[in-house]
Amino acid sequence: MIPTPGQPKVHYGLGAVNYHTGETVVIIRKRKRRLEVAELLQALVDKHPTGTIFVVWDNASTHQDDEIEAVVRAAAGRLILLYLPTYSPWLNPIEMLWRHFRREVTHCEIFETVKLLMEASYGFFNRYNQNPKDILPIIGAHPA
Repeated sequence: MIPTPGQPKVHYGLGAVNYHTGETVVIIRKRKRRLEVAELLQALVDKHPTGTIFVVWDNASTHQDDEIEAVVRAAAGRLILLYLPTYSPWLNPIEMLWRHFRREVTHCEIFETVKLLMEASYGFFNRYNQNPKDILPIIGAHPA
């Protein structure tokens, strides 16, 4: 008999990138449900306490529900959700950043523990948040 590692432990990254500054907000959770998406939106509102926040995202089912609507209502008009056409990930800047993340952090890597994977993941985003303008060419933005 060949021993197997069993069920893989899965974690999901949910994130947003500011197209103008390159700053990111990323959370890593065991699930990727409406509740976690609402948590990401709340983190954006908390990070930017003034002004209007435009969120451009796809039409995933997790992007539409009462939890999402509650965060939008609580933001009192400061959080504007813009939906991309179906099946168009190339229009979403965060997708380019996720691809870069996979190349730099997880491609051909085996992490002994989920903790080490999460440390490497947060380390990637923390490093780029130290100099967020480095993200702009990755996501296809052109600094002003």
